Amino acid sequence: MPGDDPTRHQSRERALGLLYEAELKGQPVAQVIADLAVPPDRFATSLVTAAATFQAEADQLIADAAVGWPLGRMAVVDLLVMRVAVAELLDPSGPPVAVVIDEAVELAKTYSTDESGSFVNGILSTIATSVR
Repeated sequence: MPGDDPTRHQSRERALGLLYEAELKGQPVAQVIADLAVPPDRFATSLVTAAATFQAEADQLIADAAVGWPLGRMAVVDLLVMRVAVAELLDPSGPPVAVVIDEAVELAKTYSTDESGSFVNGILSTIATSVR
């Protein structure tokens, strides 16, 4: 039904969940999506696809911005949140920088540690200045 479309925030939450599932299962995200009984909405699918497509570039940008914090030491959820956000930042027609960062910080605060919001904010702010 037309009124049942999820909000963009809900789509970002769904994308994060799918990326987390793929990470835990050690499967490509495309396989996780293919195995679902009900596919995610278009926006969630586009976020997951972009995060997978730009993962290497996102990881390099995150590693460069996170001086002294190797990717392997980061909370998995923080890293996945930042991969989605970086994929959005790399899209020149994507949402405004402030929206991308605010959404990522909110997801990190909700699904990760107490310090995750400020950690994600700092790294994404650094990345945003170089890609937008």
